[in-house]
Amino acid sequence: MNQIPGVSLPPCAPRFTPKQGQYLAFIYAYTQVLGRAPAEADLQRFFRVSAPSVHQMVLTLERAGLIQRQPGVARSIQLLVDPQALPILKTQPVKTSVSRY
Repeated sequence: MNQIPGVSLPPCAPRFTPKQGQYLAFIYAYTQVLGRAPAEADLQRFFRVSAPSVHQMVLTLERAGLIQRQPGVARSIQLLVDPQALPILKTQPVKTSVSRY
């Protein structure tokens, strides 16, 4: 692509959906805080989704070239996206199970 002198082009749009961005942001934040990649169970707890849903998202992210994993190695998710391109991680609402009498 030819550059036009004196014109700066906006950065490329993210190559991921908002939902995928949240998963990527969680993987990044988890790894930064705990020094290791999250397990799929950690993603499941944070996003409050089923294990198959998390696994499908991980496979989707891997196929899209956004993460890579080592088969048979636990907690081997590596982010392949510039962290500056990630959205802010939204906290999940807390659900309580308080019984009313």
